[in-house]
Amino acid sequence: MWTGVIPAVTTKFKPDGSLDHAEMERCFSFQMEAGCDGIIVCGSLGEGPMLSHDERIDVLRLAQSVTKGKPTLLTVAEAGTREACDLAAKAAKAGASGLMVVPSPIYHTDPAETVETLRAVAAAGDLPVMIYSNRVAYRVDVTPEIMEELAADPRFVAIKESSDDIRRTTEIINRLGDRYAVLTGVDNLALEALAVGACGWVAGLVCAFPAETVAIYRLMQAGRLKEALAIYRWFRPLLDLDVSTYLVQNIKLAEALAINSTEHVRGPRKPLSGARRAEVEAIVRQAIESRPALPAAA
Repeated sequence: MWTGVIPAVTTKFKPDGSLDHAEMERCFSFQMEAGCDGIIVCGSLGEGPMLSHDERIDVLRLAQSVTKGKPTLLTVAEAGTREACDLAAKAAKAGASGLMVVPSPIYHTDPAETVETLRAVAAAGDLPVMIYSNRVAYRVDVTPEIMEELAADPRFVAIKESSDDIRRTTEIINRLGDRYAVLTGVDNLALEALAVGACGWVAGLVCAFPAETVAIYRLMQAGRLKEALAIYRWFRPLLDLDVSTYLVQNIKLAEALAINSTEHVRGPRKPLSGARRAEVEAIVRQAIESRPALPAAA
């Protein structure tokens, strides 16, 4: 159902901490103009847990005004199932294309609880669902066995595969065929996942470098591995910034340097400073200075 490059966008704030609608509209439009295939709002990178439900619906509606019919998904990552179901219902009422659903990031559910939670949220929203499987960040592993148990419900249509094990993509496809659209969710494993059958990329550094992200995806789909690999090798130090406790600050700094955006975050986060900031800034500036030419056909 969902393929291509789907950015997990950052949420933009004004200096006083309120939502910056104008900057989000500009940055979301930048993604669409580069050829991205949809948008996911209010995930980990989008600081969803720091937003109220009303603010998340506000960001969703703003994104919908920019995507103009392309998939626009809201992330559901609540501590409690009741709250997750409430948010799913609100997203449906607001016209979301679908949901990206994380099992509780606070209580680490066992397999039976994981299945029950995901089913409850899917039923509450009655929308297509991308299951976010990220055992590294959230400690809950949505395994191929769990995916198979959920497969009878047609609302579960896709997997954001972020287990940090490149073998998992092949395991899902071997076990379940084309039952789910499998999208990679780890920036610095993206080319590898696309090479073994992932049909999409839920990307982070795309927020600052959309043209390069789209080019890699399209080249891989065209079987032009050598050209895609050349861009990917240039991109790799940047992509590593997505796999970090500080991914939000890292990527917002990259946006500030690459597309003249802002770095405002919500507490307890603070913008990068000191040695960590200098290190990330050096990586981004080096990438900008050595930016590769992109193949015209990509």
